[in-house]
Amino acid sequence: MSTILPPIALGAWSWGAGAAGGDQVFGNHLSGDDLKPVFEKAMECGLYLWDTAAVYGEGSSERILGEFVREAARKDVILSTKFTPQIAGASPDAMQEMLDGSKERLHTDVIDIYWIHNPMDVEKWTPDLIPLAKSGQIKTIGVSNHNLAEIRRANEILAAEGLKISAVQNHFSLLHRSSERAGILDYCKENGIAFYSYMVLEQGALTGRYNEKNPFPAGTGRGDSYNPHLKKLAALIHELEIVGTRFDASPAQVATAWAIAKGTIPIIGVTKVHQVEEAAKAAQIKLTAEEISRLERMGDATGVHTLRKWEKEM
Repeated sequence: MSTILPPIALGAWSWGAGAAGGDQVFGNHLSGDDLKPVFEKAMECGLYLWDTAAVYGEGSSERILGEFVREAARKDVILSTKFTPQIAGASPDAMQEMLDGSKERLHTDVIDIYWIHNPMDVEKWTPDLIPLAKSGQIKTIGVSNHNLAEIRRANEILAAEGLKISAVQNHFSLLHRSSERAGILDYCKENGIAFYSYMVLEQGALTGRYNEKNPFPAGTGRGDSYNPHLKKLAALIHELEIVGTRFDASPAQVATAWAIAKGTIPIIGVTKVHQVEEAAKAAQIKLTAEEISRLERMGDATGVHTLRKWEKEM
């Protein structure tokens, strides 16, 4: 595995189907045949960090990604997947069992970044990471959707065993900066922790592709969440377009560049080759401090809060 993290991670949440999968959440119906060119283009562009979870599509996201990993050189890919407490079994080895399933689907003996997906019980679940790390089954420990107190507590539990959190993954976008306001970004910088920002594009709401005349698919998780707010987002998207003219860049690319400028690694969900190409170009965009603050002011001015049912305010 490369020890150098690329500026952008690619997300496979919308791959596959089933509970919490691409069909339910995104309105997609994507197979391995649809996605293979996407994986190949990403590797060609030097974007080799892939983020998934056992819970996405009941394992179907991992399964599709795993087929591609099996054909690639494992050392050329960084694999990030998650333990989700909400779907854990009652066995005392629940985390090991979920990890075993992920390893099997991803065709690997080692997971590069393994996350506790949600902080259901920090005292209960954090210690279970220790034997996984000490046995070499996981290289890096991450926590997702944790607030600052939970991150600190998880780090204390791990530190007693000579381990540490190396990655935090939270929802972070121009509409949702609670991790910054809560001091989590600063804590990560001070402690050498990589901060991964997910939903940077708000599942497509900040790409400019969707508006009142062209809403998200009805009856999907993102349609229910964003369609009522599309009118309020128009001014922010227009500002993203204006900033983008300087770089010949799309709103999505500017929103991604903003997340990089904030010192985070954005996780961009990709289902098409052109999205990979756009993500790679976004990493080259350097925004000015004035552009960053203007975009943040416009994001705040929308008044749109996009906390989803699995999340909490930080």
